[in-house]
Amino acid sequence: MTMKKLLFLSIITLVCCYSCDDRDDNIFTPNAELEVQDFIWKGMNLYYFWQEDVPDLADDRFSSDEEYENYLSQYPDPAVFFNHLLFTEDRFSFITDNYEELQNSQQGNSNSAGVEFGLRRRSEGSNDIFGYVRYIIPNSDASTKNIQRGDIFVGVDGQNLTIGNYQELLFGANNDYTLNMGEITTDNSIVANGESVALTKTSLTENPVFINKTFTINGQQIGYLMYNRFTANFDDELNNAFAQFKTDGITDLILDMRYNPGGSVNSSANLASMVTGQFSGELFVKLRYNSKISNTLDSEDTDYNFREQLSGSAINHLNLNTLYVITTQSTASASELIINGLNPYIDIIQIGGTTTGKNEASVTLYDSPSFRFDDDGLNPNHTWAIQPLISRTENSEGFSDYTSGLVPDIALPEDLTNMDILGDETEPLLAKAIETITGTAAKSQALQKPAQAFYGSELATPLGNTMYVELKE
Repeated sequence: MTMKKLLFLSIITLVCCYSCDDRDDNIFTPNAELEVQDFIWKGMNLYYFWQEDVPDLADDRFSSDEEYENYLSQYPDPAVFFNHLLFTEDRFSFITDNYEELQNSQQGNSNSAGVEFGLRRRSEGSNDIFGYVRYIIPNSDASTKNIQRGDIFVGVDGQNLTIGNYQELLFGANNDYTLNMGEITTDNSIVANGESVALTKTSLTENPVFINKTFTINGQQIGYLMYNRFTANFDDELNNAFAQFKTDGITDLILDMRYNPGGSVNSSANLASMVTGQFSGELFVKLRYNSKISNTLDSEDTDYNFREQLSGSAINHLNLNTLYVITTQSTASASELIINGLNPYIDIIQIGGTTTGKNEASVTLYDSPSFRFDDDGLNPNHTWAIQPLISRTENSEGFSDYTSGLVPDIALPEDLTNMDILGDETEPLLAKAIETITGTAAKSQALQKPAQAFYGSELATPLGNTMYVELKE
C-alpha cells in the first residue's frame, strides 16, 4: 500500500540542491554498519527546525569524511544517536524502528482492544496509578464486553498498576489481557472491586468522527461534533458530517476535541474551512522552517489557506462567526491549530481544560535519497524512520506562542464521579457549552475527583500527539 506522501514537493528539489553543494549531504556514504546513523544525521541536518541551534548538526561540523564516520560510530544505537541530536526545547520529535506501524497509525489503524483511557496517580506523589475509561471504539473487542465510559481499573492480569509497569502491562506485546476493575469510594479513594474484563487486541481502524448530532433546544439548532484525531483519510466523513449540520440548519456548533491529540495540518485547514466559509483564500496558518529550508520556499509551500474544495468535492461550509470548543490537557497540536488559526477571524469560546501546548509540525523522513517513502532508492535493509519537528505554526496575525497551552474561557475539568455519556445533553462539559449558547443554566454538581490524567492511551500509538505536514497536491 502506498502511503500518502508526507513532504512538500518543493523540498525534493531542495534535497538535490544540497546534495550538490554540501559535502556532508548525500555525497559521502560511510560503511554499511552506520547507514542508519548516516540517514539520521543528514535528515536532521537538512530539515530539523532547530538545526542551527544544535552544534553537532552544523554544516561545517566535520572537516573530513573520516571525522564524520568516526563521529557516527560513537553511537551504535540509532535511537540514542537521534535523541543526542535533539534541541533542549524539543518535546515531541521521535524515532521509530518500524515505519510500517507509524504509517498505520497515520491512517487511523492500530492494534487495540478499543478501550481509550486516561491514567492518574491514586494520590499525589504515589507510584500506584489507576485508569479510567474515556470511551469505547465502536466495532472493537471492548465494544462487545461489559466495560464503558467512566469505569475504573486498577490492575492488569492481577498486577496492580504502577508508574513502573503500566507501559508493559497496558501497551506491551501481549494481545490478550484482563483489566482488574475498581471503583471510587465515598471518600474518593480508589479500591479494587473484584471484577475483571478480559480483552483482546485486534487490528482496528478508528473513525475520528466519533459523534455528530444536532440538538433542538429552546428553538435553537445546535450542532455537536466529537472529533478524536485529524486523520486525513477520514476527511470525507468529516465533510459529510458538516453536510448533515447544513441540512439540519444549525446556528451554533460545539466542537469537542477533549481527547484529540492532533494529526494532519491539512485536515485542520479543511475543518477550519468547514466551520467558516466566508474567508476562502485567506490565510489560516503559516509554517515557519529553519533558514536552510525557508530560503527556498514561497507562500504556496508555507501557507495553508481556507479552501473551497476537498478531494474534488465542495466543502460544506457553515459560515459561523462563533465556535464553541471543548478541550482538556489531552487536546494537542492540530486541535490547538484550529483554535489559534480561527482566533483572528471568529470568536472562539473554549470550555474545559488548558491544552497541551504543541505548536510545531513534523514530517516522516525515510532512508532514501529524497527522504521520501516512495523513492526508488528506499533502503531495503531496515525500517527505521524519524519524525523530527521541522516547522512552527503561526496564525494570520503571526501568533504562535502557546507552548504552555491554550487556556479555556470557562474552566471545567472532567469529574471521575460524573463522567456521564458522551453526546448526552447532561454530560457536564457539553451541558456547559449548551448553557453558554442558550443562556439556560444546566444542572450543576460539585466537583468530586477531577480526571487530571498524566497519560492517555492515544499517546501510546506510534503517531502519539504528532502534528504532521503532507504533500500539497
